[in-house]
Amino acid sequence: MDLVGRALGVLHTVAERGLDLALPAACAGCRREGAPLCRECIPFLDARLEAEPGVPVGLPAELPPPLLQLEWCAPFTGVTRRALLALKYDGERRLAPLLGAAVRRWRRVGVGGDLLIPVPASPDRVRDRGYDQAALIAQGASRDLRRPVRHSLERVRATAAQFDLDRASRAANLVAAFSVANDAGIRDRWVVLVDDVVTTGATLAACAAALLEAGALGVSAVTVARER
Repeated sequence: MDLVGRALGVLHTVAERGLDLALPAACAGCRREGAPLCRECIPFLDARLEAEPGVPVGLPAELPPPLLQLEWCAPFTGVTRRALLALKYDGERRLAPLLGAAVRRWRRVGVGGDLLIPVPASPDRVRDRGYDQAALIAQGASRDLRRPVRHSLERVRATAAQFDLDRASRAANLVAAFSVANDAGIRDRWVVLVDDVVTTGATLAACAAALLEAGALGVSAVTVARER
């Protein structure tokens, strides 16, 4: 990140801390004053914790190639949706460890994986927000899954917002959008991609293709939520 980007990130953090002091914290799920997510709302993130693996995700096939496995932890509704939007758009970084902890579902249903790699946001969005939400979620997941995080993927081409596109256009929008750093250390490793929300799986599939081309042995994925 360049000097201007670092300065903007520092200013963003300072502004956030000032707001934290001026306004009482409230639960992102129910708006009750107190923790960023209260004890009553946290269980919504684990809605699928005990569900069996391999549940179809509503795609043309059960699994978007070339992914080996795709799992999600809760529907993108209610408390989970509000918490993810608060992290993504409202600067509520205190939610990241809780959202990352929900990824513990992978410990129960995942069939493998050596390391976690977050799906990168565009540099412009990271600069505007001061952070990458998927990277924060992956860091939280790492502590519970006991797998290292590597920031091996880079988004090298600007893309249109996926939610504005139909299924076919989403895949085309992501062609050559991601690359892998030369020193990524992923050759012959089984990678687990981490992201906030999956819809069609096009973004995860594009990331998987880039990782396999760079020498990864296999690529699976887990997200906090699924949007129908």
